[in-house]
Amino acid sequence: MSFSGKYQLETHDNFEPFMKAIGLPDEFIQEGKDIKSISEIEETGDHFKVTVTTGTKLLTNSFTIGQETELESPTGEKVNSVVRREGNKLKFSLKGIDSVTELADANTLVNTMTVAGIAYKRISKRI
Repeated sequence: MSFSGKYQLETHDNFEPFMKAIGLPDEFIQEGKDIKSISEIEETGDHFKVTVTTGTKLLTNSFTIGQETELESPTGEKVNSVVRREGNKLKFSLKGIDSVTELADANTLVNTMTVAGIAYKRISKRI
């Protein structure tokens, strides 16, 4: 299955505890908790471009599976990491944050980020 497409956030669990754990200021947490972000994924072979739009904030990461690249973390920090593909899952770690993005089915994207035992789960639907 291809990850390519646009997805809109439907539900998310543990947003506030996760964002506090990674050090985001309370005002950003309050601003972001009710915004339905849009994720756009372009997959070309082993190369990916992921753009997440949350309100006025735009986060774009480009990477090639298995190659070290610079990725932007949820806090805006740039960190080197390697994205691995395991079946229908993309996995990587950024400064203590473990991320797994999975195509649960053709229209459902599930992203789980975990830090210090706190799992933030985002479920997005293809639009």
